[in-house]
Amino acid sequence: MSDKLVAFYSRANENYINGTIKNLNIGNTEILANIIAELTGADIFKIEQAQTYSKDYNECIAQAQEDQKRNARPELKIYPECLERYNVIYLGFPNYWGTIPMAVFTFLEHFDFSGKIIKPFCTHEGSGLGGSINDIKNICLGAYVETGLAIRGGNVNISKTEIEKWI
Repeated sequence: MSDKLVAFYSRANENYINGTIKNLNIGNTEILANIIAELTGADIFKIEQAQTYSKDYNECIAQAQEDQKRNARPELKIYPECLERYNVIYLGFPNYWGTIPMAVFTFLEHFDFSGKIIKPFCTHEGSGLGGSINDIKNICLGAYVETGLAIRGGNVNISKTEIEKWI
């Protein structure tokens, strides 16, 4: 049992990587989350929507943008039983139009993060963390939100040194 948790949202299937659409068996954020869990000894939890987006990239984008426009809070498949024993939460997500995916909003609004350290990390294709840090701070009042890590999705497999420095 660890006092650290890596909680992340990731998407496999068709993804936009380095200017082209590629099919991924494992999403880039999940790869990054696994590296962080390995380096820190943290427990790991995948944030998953009950109703998943399409495997097709363009259809997924349309669905996710519609959820963002509606400020939707998609239902999640499951939640961790509790977060009480975790002092540090590594929170991972792909950058969706400058912020966290709506399912991550659902996850964050479900728990009280007061007194916890949140270490955000994201994958992106050029937009970095966007406004995600402020959005996390606005939801997780009473938490200490540290400097985030932004890794280009296509570079997750060659970013271990950068990840180690951030940790």
